[in-house]
Amino acid sequence: MSAPSSPRPTGGRLSLPLWRERYAAPLAPTTRAEMLARGWDAVDVVFVSGDAYVDHPSFAAAILHRSLEAAGFRVGVVSQPPWQTCEPWREFGRPRLFFAVSAGNMDSLINHYTANKKVRNDDAYSPGGRIGLRPDRATLVYCQRAREAFPGVPVIAGGVEASLRRLAHYDYWSDTVKRSIVLDSKADLVCYGMGEKTIVEVARRLAAGGTVKELRDLRGVTYALGAKESEALASRERERPEASHLVPPPVAHAPGSPVEFLPSYEAVRADKLAFAEATRVIHTNTNPFNAATLVQFHDRQAVVQTPPALPLSQEEMDAAYDLPFTRRPHPSYTEPVPAHEMIKDSVTIMRGCFGGCTFCSITAHQGRIIQSRSQESIMKEVEKLAADPEFKGHVSDVGGATANMYRMRCTRPDVEAKCKRLSCVHPGICKLLGTDHGPTVELLRKVREVPGIKKVSVSSGIRMDLAQLSPEYVRELAEHHTGGRLKVAPEHASPTVLELMKKPSIDNFDVFAEQFVAASAAAGKPKQQIVPYFIAGHPGSDLGEMIELALYLKRTGYRPDQVQDFIPAPFDIATALYYTGIDPFTKKEVHVSRGLKDRKMQRALMQFFKPENYFTVREALIEAGRADLIGGCDGLIPAHPPKEAIEAKRRQANEAFKGDHYHTVANPAKGEPPGERGAEPPKPTGYRPGRKTQQRRPGKKSGGPKA
Repeated sequence: MSAPSSPRPTGGRLSLPLWRERYAAPLAPTTRAEMLARGWDAVDVVFVSGDAYVDHPSFAAAILHRSLEAAGFRVGVVSQPPWQTCEPWREFGRPRLFFAVSAGNMDSLINHYTANKKVRNDDAYSPGGRIGLRPDRATLVYCQRAREAFPGVPVIAGGVEASLRRLAHYDYWSDTVKRSIVLDSKADLVCYGMGEKTIVEVARRLAAGGTVKELRDLRGVTYALGAKESEALASRERERPEASHLVPPPVAHAPGSPVEFLPSYEAVRADKLAFAEATRVIHTNTNPFNAATLVQFHDRQAVVQTPPALPLSQEEMDAAYDLPFTRRPHPSYTEPVPAHEMIKDSVTIMRGCFGGCTFCSITAHQGRIIQSRSQESIMKEVEKLAADPEFKGHVSDVGGATANMYRMRCTRPDVEAKCKRLSCVHPGICKLLGTDHGPTVELLRKVREVPGIKKVSVSSGIRMDLAQLSPEYVRELAEHHTGGRLKVAPEHASPTVLELMKKPSIDNFDVFAEQFVAASAAAGKPKQQIVPYFIAGHPGSDLGEMIELALYLKRTGYRPDQVQDFIPAPFDIATALYYTGIDPFTKKEVHVSRGLKDRKMQRALMQFFKPENYFTVREALIEAGRADLIGGCDGLIPAHPPKEAIEAKRRQANEAFKGDHYHTVANPAKGEPPGERGAEPPKPTGYRPGRKTQQRRPGKKSGGPKA
């Protein structure tokens, strides 16, 4: 297979506004006509994405296809294709190297359904927020269509959906344990995690004439062995001494990486303790410096996961984000893309998170080692943003997975290479962790000084236990980077639940809140508010735990205007807690609220102050044996339902029974005609419907009435 040629400049180059001509390169072709206009007769890679095509570094398809282009490859983008036929996959003809398939920036089922498994009303990653532009389990469908369009072309899957389903996993929406997505999608390779380096290396090797099988030694990939290879591996595993960590061929692996065998798919499907143990092994092998190669058998076929990709250096991060993005959706869209509207004026300064929250997928996908851009690279992007004639002067966010972990990392690389901790800040902040906020404060000050920048907000999540270590950072935040309301996520008040979440004590939030309020007052902004976010229905949280949270909210005066329902996302530790009812690390039992009624009560308790929640909160308090909290000064709700609660209950009842099977009856006392409201008045018919007169017809023979 020949190496790709460089794009040839032609007079048919896509026309772009002058601002984009100066700062950005042409968009990737999305149609055959656009490909031909670039002077290309074919593309090397067809990138298929479940998201709208937005050329902004926050969108995975954009940063990956720009990385491929920078390496000299020709990429065509098929965005949100109609999946009922494989014709969109044939738009550019047969790709020379491979199909790159991704469901998008979110798991397609989380994108489609709420925690109560109801269809969402919008899709933030689609033009106009329209739903229905991608299928459920999009990775499976897209891979199938790629195979159908051009048999024999390698199919490489990636993205959040593929990453979080790379091994046997619990699927909340079907309430089953699913096989590795490698097997169900029949992808040749799944690249998990952030994939700039991986996808370029795949392209280079295939362009040089390599085969997909020869890609197995790459880091950050998952693949399935063939039948003979799996049998050979199984035989060697049976012969291997229990304490041995010798690498059994034919598993490709990183140098020095041992191999660990997970409980099989059949075992984790049948035994929840085995599922919990598999979760423990998977998550203790996420540090790329010491992770093992993991093997999990599915029947007689082995699925192999190589260690995570090494973190990007500062130079590599700069190279990825310095690529010539237009920062706009494809011009063919006539409606805005909501996700782009939210992040179009934001700047990513780092990736990764060492928080290790058990309900969060960031660590599983981006890794727990912080990777930061240089200040020069960030300032270059801010200046480019300020030069955009459509920019209004407000940088909506300077952050990443978190806002205040920029340039924070272990101060002892030798210890970092051996560390197996899942969190650098739980149960306490590691003494070896660098927690200096100085680089972040300096960066924020410089961004504010750029001509054309009127305001700089910090909208990414703030790690409060770190922030309170730097009063200077809190002052900067309160004085310059908060738009009146600072959103933070303490998540719960119960020590039991917070421990399972790997979150700090609620006292930690109280200390930060006091610091922020004081800093706001000192800055002459006493009306600035803290807006805390909490989760309902998390494993470990029963009605008693939620009542504890409700009492905390009443005592502190916080009234959450939004409630986050726990959604068991694939691969998360909290999802293993939800499915098994077992803590993977202690093997202790954990309470799990699965029923819709219980989840509804937990939601209502978090917003006990809303009249429409009165009757649900009352039922929850009685069921939990806390009727003492009904009425009185110390109660959560009054003894008697307020008028608004009764009216809300009536509205809910009418809505629930609205339709042909429900009729509202008029009230004659108010002058309404008797009968059903809105019904047509009855026609004057006889006692036998359908007769023209009300008179009984005479008999045919006697002329009198019928006998």
